[in-house]
Amino acid sequence: MELGFLVSIPMERKSLTRLRPVTSRQNQTIKSLRDAFAHSGVTANGLYAIEGVRMVEDAIEAGWKLRVLAFSESARGLAEPMLDMVDEDTECIVVPDDVFQSAVATESPQGVAALIERKLKSGDELLHRGMKLAVVAVGIQDPGNLGTIIRSAEAFHADHVLLTENTVSVWNPKAVRASAGSVLRLACFQMKAVETLKQLKTLKVRCVGTSSHGKKSISQCDLHGPLALYIGNESAGLPTSILNELDELVTIPHESAVESLNAGAAASIALYEIARQRSEQPPLQRQEKRKSK
Repeated sequence: MELGFLVSIPMERKSLTRLRPVTSRQNQTIKSLRDAFAHSGVTANGLYAIEGVRMVEDAIEAGWKLRVLAFSESARGLAEPMLDMVDEDTECIVVPDDVFQSAVATESPQGVAALIERKLKSGDELLHRGMKLAVVAVGIQDPGNLGTIIRSAEAFHADHVLLTENTVSVWNPKAVRASAGSVLRLACFQMKAVETLKQLKTLKVRCVGTSSHGKKSISQCDLHGPLALYIGNESAGLPTSILNELDELVTIPHESAVESLNAGAAASIALYEIARQRSEQPPLQRQEKRKSK
């Protein structure tokens, strides 16, 4: 009796069947992506727009809720592994390259974009959990500076970043790219400066600001304990209303013709000094140790 052979017919992975083709630039999902990228990275109903393979993967790994996952036709090959990583209720679409290009911010997109939803709704919720280190951005206007601040904040173990009024949106596409994904892993919230100060004082958090007019070098300041580092506007610095409420104002000394460092550089150096001091014993512990000898 002649044995027959079972022929395996390649079938499309089940996950790929979730990809819904969209061809119109006027599709509501495409319009939401376009509007978000054109308006500081946020949709009218509070979703955040991101793009790029690494950025979307970082969002998934960080536990963000993906509401929309979009692929360009030429990037369809990237879809399968990503579709296996997102919830069943995520809207997944594939669009012609020109339609995708019209919706995102970069000139040479990688073909992957998403609308994501925040897990926590407000900074108040986070502040009351307690904190060791926060960075407060006051009137930062350059998205590259803000992205650098957020990236350094994560690198040097800040709990979160608080953004006061007149600060550029943390979801500005340039800020998101400059943060190198840190914006997805570090909690960043918009709060009013006055309210932020009141809450930090209530929580007994010391508030320290950086300024070229500070009288004490940052290396001479005790940076142990719960701390909020205030970084001011690139040209105007911290407003008087904030300066008058700070516990300490420090400077980053340098010997050159440069009048002052930009906000991103100043924040990075200050955060490094905080981390350096905290890797050593606090002054009080050192004093007690000497007394016990």
